[in-house]
Amino acid sequence: MDNENQKIDQKDINAAAWAACDTFRGVVDPAQYKDYILVILFLHYISDVWQDHYDEYKKQYGDDDERIRRKLARERFILPVIKLTEEVEEKRKEVDSFTASFYSLYERKERNNIGELINITLEHIEEANRTKLAGVFRNIDFNSEANLGKTKDRNRRLKQLLEDFNSPKLDMRPSRVSEDIIGNTYIYLIEHFASDSGKKAGEFFSPLMVTELVARLASPKEGDTICDPTCGSGGLLIKAANQIPSGNFALFGQETNGSTWALCRMNMFLHGFDSARIEWGDTINNPLLVSNKSLMKFDVVVANPPFSLDKWGAENAASDPYRRFTRGIPPKSKGDWAFITHMVETAKIQKGRIAVVVPHGVLFRGGSELTIRKSMIEENLLDAVIGLPSNLFPTTGIPVAILVFDRAREKDGSRENETDVMFIDASKEFVQGKKQNTLSEEQLNKITETYINRSDVEKYSRKVFFDEIKENEFNLNIPRYVDTYEEEEEIDIDAVQKEIDRLEAELADVRSQMKEKLADILRG
Repeated sequence: MDNENQKIDQKDINAAAWAACDTFRGVVDPAQYKDYILVILFLHYISDVWQDHYDEYKKQYGDDDERIRRKLARERFILPVIKLTEEVEEKRKEVDSFTASFYSLYERKERNNIGELINITLEHIEEANRTKLAGVFRNIDFNSEANLGKTKDRNRRLKQLLEDFNSPKLDMRPSRVSEDIIGNTYIYLIEHFASDSGKKAGEFFSPLMVTELVARLASPKEGDTICDPTCGSGGLLIKAANQIPSGNFALFGQETNGSTWALCRMNMFLHGFDSARIEWGDTINNPLLVSNKSLMKFDVVVANPPFSLDKWGAENAASDPYRRFTRGIPPKSKGDWAFITHMVETAKIQKGRIAVVVPHGVLFRGGSELTIRKSMIEENLLDAVIGLPSNLFPTTGIPVAILVFDRAREKDGSRENETDVMFIDASKEFVQGKKQNTLSEEQLNKITETYINRSDVEKYSRKVFFDEIKENEFNLNIPRYVDTYEEEEEIDIDAVQKEIDRLEAELADVRSQMKEKLADILRG
């Protein structure tokens, strides 16, 4: 088989993409250089798709470049021709002309203004694809002295980056590599950046096994609308979408961080979810997924919101035009219940399902949080409380929980008569890692099946009814409902004492022998 047409393995493209990061390691913080790497990967991908189709049309139409360009004008992403000019004798003279692509930049990698050329290329691509890419590249500057160093160092690094990405293993033409593999590589890089970034990773990444579990628990169905109001780089939306192999769904999200929003947009495109609507803004203070001045409603709402966010906007909650906080206003220093409330209010009435990752304080804190929690339980919205192991996240070592709500349980919903809450303590079952723990496929399956079957499993899970939760004053702390106490083995005091006596006698004998040997040495 012709080497150019050989299919690329997932592991090879992952390794090549990760190796390309060496240009920035030790020079630029991973939380920053991830943007440069992922933008170049995206540019490489759309350039490869363009080039693959250009080659196909070239075979059909020969040197009729105008006809080829007309065909390419219908492409998913347009790569326009850039014409650079300069002022010469009061006239503008064309000094360079090239297609806005990775390969045009690679050919110009020796230029001393390569950072500026990359910026110009991205600007032209964004303008030519405004309906899809408007704003996606606005937060990235390849000519930044602050991030990439002074001109000489910056040029050297960008040249090396272009050379690294020109590897044959990163040839992402559709004839060589599937869209799934490219999307998986993007997520692979995001996961590794998160690992390198430590606590800074929380802005853009949720661990894959946690997102997989949340997606399974939310259980999206054919034709569902799926929303993540704090979508980060989009991993949870993609996991939820993967639960529906037919592709019959619609994705929505909102993200407050501009750089992370851009990553999410590119992530959607790399997975083929071009129609996903991802908004940029503060979900609590400026929800943008609205229709006719009302919050849009979704079949499934999933999220891993920022834990206990300070200054989340409590001062605006009382006058919220969408009336999301009628159950109570969360404390200004902890926004957990603000996000949960938003999610519940954006789920379809008598139908919508919600799954959200929370810190354990959400389960038992008092004050206004207790008021909101009590109201949610009294409305029969809470479906499950699932405790997870500690150290699953790069952002925190604390154990977390997943809350599942189901609006089908409210009055006149299909599950109105189901009043139990499923408590699962999965905190002791995990795969230990060097930096952080994870969950195995077997452990994921156990949690999911226990939830679906609503099984009572000794020291692991239990169905609990409203009256018992009420007796506990609406405290959802999992040990109150799932007894995981392991009785310690009874100690035989007599046997222990005999063992101590034996060891002491043995020690006395050793000391006597050492004393004799020392005396021999001194006489010696």
